[in-house]
Amino acid sequence: MAMSKRKRAQYIRYGQYGLLVVVAGLVAVLADWGQIRRAFFNTDIAASMFPNIITVALKNTILYTALGFGFGLALGLVLALMKLSTVAPYRWIATVYIEFFRGVPALLVFIGIYYGVPIAFQVQFPALTTVMLALGSVGAAYMAETIRAGIQAVPKGQVEAARSLGMSASRATITIVIPQAFRIILPPLTNELILLTKDSSLIYILGLFREQYELTKFGRETLSRSPSLTPILIAGLCYLIITLPLGYLSRYLERRTGGKKVSVL
Repeated sequence: MAMSKRKRAQYIRYGQYGLLVVVAGLVAVLADWGQIRRAFFNTDIAASMFPNIITVALKNTILYTALGFGFGLALGLVLALMKLSTVAPYRWIATVYIEFFRGVPALLVFIGIYYGVPIAFQVQFPALTTVMLALGSVGAAYMAETIRAGIQAVPKGQVEAARSLGMSASRATITIVIPQAFRIILPPLTNELILLTKDSSLIYILGLFREQYELTKFGRETLSRSPSLTPILIAGLCYLIITLPLGYLSRYLERRTGGKKVSVL
């Protein structure tokens, strides 16, 4: 007698559960838990990292991310409007910018701004400004496409209704289209904020004072004086303090907006 599709799916599911149990059992048996505890859970080293990892590194990571996101959002909005402009040179400039900064590693942008700009323009940016410009420049390229898609997702009838009331095209865009577009794109913008939080670790290439350290730099510095990998674990957990709430916020906003997706291609 042939097995029904429902029964077959049930057996396959049980098989997958069984495989997970076997893998978990092998990990539990084969892992050297004593060595893992010594390598990753050294309480003395972890205690020595506090409170500086919170009052300095975590605070700086949030500050660098906020500055980069703010600059990137403003620049991304300008680039999105340029790409939607009827003026062809604006569209060309925006397209070149977006394709360039989406294709170049963020690390090279940090190096270019911190070391290249002084050579070309004899202007040396401080570390805080460098982080803001580097993170913002890269983030703007991605946010511009997200904002553009959000603007195009707003029903055209909204603009037509505003124009019928005597609004100019620019006023209708600012007061009607952009607020609705941002409501649509809040979830992907939150995801971009998470990515910028992690990219802020690239500041390690700059010459920093200790009070300028962010989480990764602080963890690396502590690791160089430690026989344990505990500093990296603590730094990673501190990143989760930032990224996990943002992830939950993104999913909440997506539910609030009805899970509406925008295409950035």
